[in-house]
Amino acid sequence: MTTLYSGGLVFDGKGNLQENKGVLVDDQKISKVAPCGEFDGFSGDKVDTSGGTLLPGLIDCHVHLVYSGEADPKSRLLNLKPGQIVMSAFENAQKTLRSGVTSIRDLGGRDYLEFAVRDACNSGRQLGPTIKAAGRMICMTGGHGNVFGRIADGPDEVLKAVREQIHAGSDVIKLMATGGVMTPGVNPEDAHYTEEELRVGVDEGHRFHRTCASHAQGAAGILNAVRAGMDSIEHGIFMTQECLEAMLEKGTYLVPTLAAVNNIYNNRDNGIPDFIVEKTIRVRERHHQSIKMFYEAGGKIAMGTDAGTPFNVHGDNSQELQFMVDLGISNSDALSFSTADAADLMGLTDRGQISEGYIADLLIVSGNPVEDISVVANQKNHRRVIKNGALV
Repeated sequence: MTTLYSGGLVFDGKGNLQENKGVLVDDQKISKVAPCGEFDGFSGDKVDTSGGTLLPGLIDCHVHLVYSGEADPKSRLLNLKPGQIVMSAFENAQKTLRSGVTSIRDLGGRDYLEFAVRDACNSGRQLGPTIKAAGRMICMTGGHGNVFGRIADGPDEVLKAVREQIHAGSDVIKLMATGGVMTPGVNPEDAHYTEEELRVGVDEGHRFHRTCASHAQGAAGILNAVRAGMDSIEHGIFMTQECLEAMLEKGTYLVPTLAAVNNIYNNRDNGIPDFIVEKTIRVRERHHQSIKMFYEAGGKIAMGTDAGTPFNVHGDNSQELQFMVDLGISNSDALSFSTADAADLMGLTDRGQISEGYIADLLIVSGNPVEDISVVANQKNHRRVIKNGALV
């Protein structure tokens, strides 16, 4: 089936907003992007985008499909049976796709149950976003995420843990460099793994062609992870100038996950465990400062929400763009971070752009998102979501 999208604006994912362009989709791929006049006489299926903007489907580089945004996601997950977890994760994936997010990176589930959802969606057996998944997060004894993670201490054990994830079918390796907000009894500022332990994990992941992501909130842990060769730093709450310079030198991506802290803070009186609220209040302003500092220095950023954490529900992922813009990130940059740049981090070489030969993962919104980010961030302004060339 061939479809022509024309009439409105086109944002290509790389920061360019174009007028008077038509986008021809043939089956699953974009076959031609050209001035509208070149499509005169086209008699196939047409979609009028007048008054709106066609852009690539959004990409979220940090979600947890097994969590559903409850006030206490861990406690709920402990009470679910495996089949219930799979079905819940599948529902979350479909909510995400319907909201205009066409690709996601799951950075930690439970017992690899989310892999069934990934495989069903990626194969086309079920409708869903393109999914890359980490499997079990790797953490030290007592470390952040230890309830569901793979506990490993010392370089040899970290090496084995990485190999276990690869054997299980992980697409990306997730290593926990610091404490975190949602684990009781740990301090987000504390470094957990040493640089040596992280380097062993990263080297082994890269040896088998996996990207590597690190939960890293405190400055010492961020530095350990960056120096170890990590592909992305998740959260980056207590970033310093030294951290920033190391990331710029290495070309390390930052995935800010502003929605995670902001949604906890905004719902702090709604049943979230006290220890989570206390740490959130302590870190929130510092988190915002770090993201602004990194952006202003020209660092590489990819959109991620940490969807599934308290009141950070799947399907509301696009609010992350509003949070970015509220910090001073330009609308155009927020859109690029959520499309082409996110695709680059995830290794999705044929998604995230409106360009010839790319897969037709598309979002049509009313209005101009370069002028008003809410036309993307607020789903009331979404007109259509297209996945692999087909209407969702």
